[in-house]
Amino acid sequence: MTVTYSNRVADAKLGTFSRLLLRWRGSIYKLLYREFLIFVGLYFIISVTYRLLLTEHQRIHFEKLALYCNNYAELIPVSFVLGFYVTLVVSRWWAQYESVPWLDRLMCLVSSNVHGTDERGRMMRRTLMRYASLSGVLILRSISTAVYKRFPTLQHIVNAGFMTPAELMKFDAISSPHNKFWIPCVWFANLAVTARTEGRIRDSVLLTLILRELNSLRTQCGRLFGYDWISIPLVYTQVVTVAVYSFFLACLIGRQFLDPEKGYPGHDLDLYVPVFTLLQFFFYAGWLKVAEQLINPFGQDDDDFETNWLIDRNFQVSLLAVDEMHQNLPPLEKDIYWNDSDPQPPYTASTVETRRPSFMGSAFDIR
Repeated sequence: MTVTYSNRVADAKLGTFSRLLLRWRGSIYKLLYREFLIFVGLYFIISVTYRLLLTEHQRIHFEKLALYCNNYAELIPVSFVLGFYVTLVVSRWWAQYESVPWLDRLMCLVSSNVHGTDERGRMMRRTLMRYASLSGVLILRSISTAVYKRFPTLQHIVNAGFMTPAELMKFDAISSPHNKFWIPCVWFANLAVTARTEGRIRDSVLLTLILRELNSLRTQCGRLFGYDWISIPLVYTQVVTVAVYSFFLACLIGRQFLDPEKGYPGHDLDLYVPVFTLLQFFFYAGWLKVAEQLINPFGQDDDDFETNWLIDRNFQVSLLAVDEMHQNLPPLEKDIYWNDSDPQPPYTASTVETRRPSFMGSAFDIR
């Protein structure tokens, strides 16, 4: 779903960004073309009606209405309202991404501090990370349509291996009217304390570090739940939408080309096609579409977050880190700069020109 084009704009050369205008997936053209065609169709229907179907008396009334709409349409503060709204939506969109749970820090702590090469030690480490993954699956299933379609019931989560049948029975036995994504976190904490009691976690400081990282993960899940629950106030979204659409409804009449022979101010030419009005529609309506696209990034739009990929990645990587990589280190060796006090890593022929001397400060070479 996420459209990535970073490699295409790595170098700021002539035409780099222009080539991006030809992309369709994730583009503003894909989002806006229906509304754009409707606006163009309505504009030309009104234009044809004015030019061919109205009587002279009716045309005079229409021309007065067009001048009125054109004079007062600019009083609608579209740029101000829309610009502030999009800024708010984009900042909220990035904050939601920063709240997406990643398990890397937690899996490093579990892999290095929950000891035991026997079967029980291995089972403890894998179960701890499975609980952490399960908590992420439950919260993403609550807010993401893509994840919910993948796991429509808890039995699907059991079949996928995130939960055992016995754990499902325990989960269902806990009666709560609230979202229960926090239950695996409680299981994690209790199992970590059990590992400390058995001596698999060497001291309480390490246990505190693991539980602190678990609480950080729980905070991220809770923040995602909060973003899904507390939306941008509906009245603000309505104000912005009404402002944009009412402005262009006024433009359908106010931006019509009137008979140049009547001598109306600003109507010296009859170009038939309102080029700059169409550009204005493209910019303002496109801006609104950007906000609509980003206001909930957990759907199935082109630029929404890859939540199902994130679940797969966290599960696979975390189990690998705490199982096969537990105490599985490469042998210690002397590096190639062992006796060199000034190591100089080499450059390839294509990058040697990028080598620069160390920056000492802007005032260093003053004479």
